[in-house]
Amino acid sequence: MKIEVLVADESHAKFAQAICDEVFVSAQERGTGIAKRTPEYIIEKMKAGKAVIAIADGEEFAGFSYIESWGGKQFVANSGLIVAHKFRGLGLAKSIKKRIFDLSREKFPDAKIFSITTGAAVMKMNYSLGFRPVPFSELTDDPEFWKGCQGCKNYHILEENNFQRCICTGLLFDPKEHITITVE
Repeated sequence: MKIEVLVADESHAKFAQAICDEVFVSAQERGTGIAKRTPEYIIEKMKAGKAVIAIADGEEFAGFSYIESWGGKQFVANSGLIVAHKFRGLGLAKSIKKRIFDLSREKFPDAKIFSITTGAAVMKMNYSLGFRPVPFSELTDDPEFWKGCQGCKNYHILEENNFQRCICTGLLFDPKEHITITVE
């Protein structure tokens, strides 16, 4: 079986419903919240070149993630990382995470990249890319971002804590903390 991880485009719109279904089932199984998205929203991300998709044998959805920008593009969120059940345990999440991170850096080189998660595996992947845990106060204060959490069953916790704490961990990659030195 050959699995390709690539920047999604309009041709991948046919997988949008499968992506949404997988996100829903996975959230139910974990018993934690996840921002619900519609197929139309997923397709919009694909058309804008702000999504990464994993395709098995050229025809089957295997995984997905997308980018959102916030706060006047000062912040970018890597969101919606999902691997279809059939393809779990193959290291595919790491490949998708690395590609969405690289795409974020390409499209928004000066933006701070963040992720919020309850999953230890996602935290570990983020650490390996240079993310660090931060309080929510270091993440975007754009109210539109936090509206995305409304679909989570733990939203009341976030709301009760004035959008400063929840059960998720905030992780941040600040490009100013990661400089590259080129020797000629």
